[in-house]
Amino acid sequence: MFLGIDGGQSSTTALIGDDTGRVVGYGRGGECNHVKGPAGRDKFINAITGCVNAAGGAGMKFTAVCGGFSGGPADKEQLLAEMFPGAKIFATNDGLIALTGATAGEPGIITIAGTGQFTFGRARDGRTARAGGWGYVFGDEGAGFDLTRQALRAALREEEGWGPRTVLTSRLLAATEALSVNDLLHQFYTTDWPRPKIAALSKLVDEAAVDGDDVARDLLHAAAQQLAGYTSALRGMLFQPGEVARVAWIGGAFQSELLLWRYRMLVELEDANRCGPPEMGPAAGALIEAYRHAGLAVELKDVPAFLK
Repeated sequence: MFLGIDGGQSSTTALIGDDTGRVVGYGRGGECNHVKGPAGRDKFINAITGCVNAAGGAGMKFTAVCGGFSGGPADKEQLLAEMFPGAKIFATNDGLIALTGATAGEPGIITIAGTGQFTFGRARDGRTARAGGWGYVFGDEGAGFDLTRQALRAALREEEGWGPRTVLTSRLLAATEALSVNDLLHQFYTTDWPRPKIAALSKLVDEAAVDGDDVARDLLHAAAQQLAGYTSALRGMLFQPGEVARVAWIGGAFQSELLLWRYRMLVELEDANRCGPPEMGPAAGALIEAYRHAGLAVELKDVPAFLK
């Protein structure tokens, strides 16, 4: 039996497969992102145990276990080894299992654009590379927080009289009940507006662009250009000209049809790119990596639809 674990900041997902690649169990537990914080070790063990038990794996002996964690693999491989004695253990980051799930184990690239941005790829020979993911101060171009930031900047320029007119100004004020764009700017600096809440306002950019606002449309095109730039950079590092690479997009920013269309168009300028949505989620990616760590190449079967 084989076990894949997707350890996230809010929940942990376990997927169990047999030696043919058939998924036989699924379970979910609490967050297991940190092990060094207060009671971190206990939280980690409880989250892993809870999701494995929920998947029907209580007392089960595993040939191989892969865990991918949003906080990175540090200090977690040893804990997994203690929890699953005798199993081959592979602890890695969440980027790798997201990529493996998205491409069903094939070489390729994922560009993630949610609140923040991150691009990760793996070549046919196993080499990996990343681009972006620098955080909201120094990077995350093209993702939700940055789109809202750019919309606010456009509204500030209009309010101060040195930028073009845009409906983003009125829509930001209506959505937040701020007295002015300058007032909203100062609100965004407070704890009342955490980054995910600010990023959620990026949908206003898409709505304004669909309604014909030129400023909003340009912001979406610029975001797509930046995201495609990260993808292109990794392709140049990991793939030869003409070599096929599977490219997948992940994250809420791609819910904008205008942004997605532009991104896909730019990525597919390279004929060898095969661009599309992810095949499966990160838990399935972790399970594929568990098989791979045991020296097996299998095609997953019976993966729950909500994990695809």
